[in-house]
Amino acid sequence: MVTKSFPYSAFLRGPSEVLPTLDNADVILERRDDENLILMRAERFEAETAGLRIAARALAIVARRNRDLAEEALAEELPWLTWLPDTERHECVCELLNHLIAGADTGELLPFARALTSWRSTAVVWSDPRLARELQGPFPGDGAEARRPKDDT
Repeated sequence: MVTKSFPYSAFLRGPSEVLPTLDNADVILERRDDENLILMRAERFEAETAGLRIAARALAIVARRNRDLAEEALAEELPWLTWLPDTERHECVCELLNHLIAGADTGELLPFARALTSWRSTAVVWSDPRLARELQGPFPGDGAEARRPKDDT
């Protein structure tokens, strides 16, 4: 789908100039001091949500029956998965699939997006062997053990 951008202030000044764009495009309202907003027709939104739900559930079925194939499908779309160790790759695929399925069912995809960002960052760390070794420990302490505070009640 095509998207067109407008300043949020243009929408506030004259929505009748922006709204006709929705006939053939989604609209991004750009805001200076906050996240941008997206306007789209309900029919397109519902179609995207239904398509996502079906795709997520179909991928989940594939993952249950053939985990290697599901991993291969995700690795095709997320090439950075190859940087993860095998055990973490499996954990990543499971977690992303679970978040994707839950998000498709509820319409709340932010947990999926956060997990995706987190796993991508983890993969980047694993891509640097020196950094990966350093972050696995052992970690030196930085001083004497602190005593438990007294209970003043």
